[in-house]
Amino acid sequence: MSDPIAMPFHTCNQDGLKHSVCSHLAVPHAMFMRHGGVSPAPYDSLNCGDRVGDAPEHVTENRTRMARVLGLEGLRTVTQVHGDRIIIIHDPQQQTDEEQADAILTDIAGIGLLIQQADCQAVLLHDPVRGVIGAVHSGWRGSVLNILGKTILEMQRTFSCNPDEIQAVISPSLGPCCAEFIHYKKELPAPLHQFHVGNNHIDFWAISRWQLECAGLRSDHIWISRQCTMCNKDYFSYRRSVRNGKMETGRNGSMIGLPSEER
Repeated sequence: MSDPIAMPFHTCNQDGLKHSVCSHLAVPHAMFMRHGGVSPAPYDSLNCGDRVGDAPEHVTENRTRMARVLGLEGLRTVTQVHGDRIIIIHDPQQQTDEEQADAILTDIAGIGLLIQQADCQAVLLHDPVRGVIGAVHSGWRGSVLNILGKTILEMQRTFSCNPDEIQAVISPSLGPCCAEFIHYKKELPAPLHQFHVGNNHIDFWAISRWQLECAGLRSDHIWISRQCTMCNKDYFSYRRSVRNGKMETGRNGSMIGLPSEER
């Protein structure tokens, strides 16, 4: 399924950190490539995953550099478990790193919400009317659980967001060219089978668009990077590493924050 919306993405290089941004999202955000960090192989070099075997001091420095690029005071992330739990940050001192969840929401300025991924999607959300942001980790299990739809519903419940106003950006992630799921009929529920694109490949970009639209987002408020992490070696890819006989690799970082004036 093709994306009917033009792709307003462009690449930036600040302080040696290459990243892509969406020109329609009017808040600090970035989908970082793997370059510009301090981690050695096989995490070279901007690894932001703290549970993949890299040294903690490397991960901390990499995350600090990422936050600096966006002018944010700090980062909040979660222990991602491919579930559908959503964390709400109500207090700027609230710590979430040890919380098991796969989505984060806040209306607090200055904090960056970080998703770590290496083929899964990071979906960045912004409601410019309510001044709310969200970051969602959605792999195939997240698609099965419809974490995107549940996150939009939580934005309505907690912050009185109108889905019609929410904007969404889908990060570089596993594309339909490489998302082979031989057992997709068993792994995915029947409504997702319509996104089968031949040779047991699944278009998870189209699934996320569909789930966001079903949750009430406007089609022209959803933008997909359409960069496949397995094809593009500027990004970490778990599938590519496994195919090459290596189980260890880093994690890409996608981040979004609110500038101070939105408080």
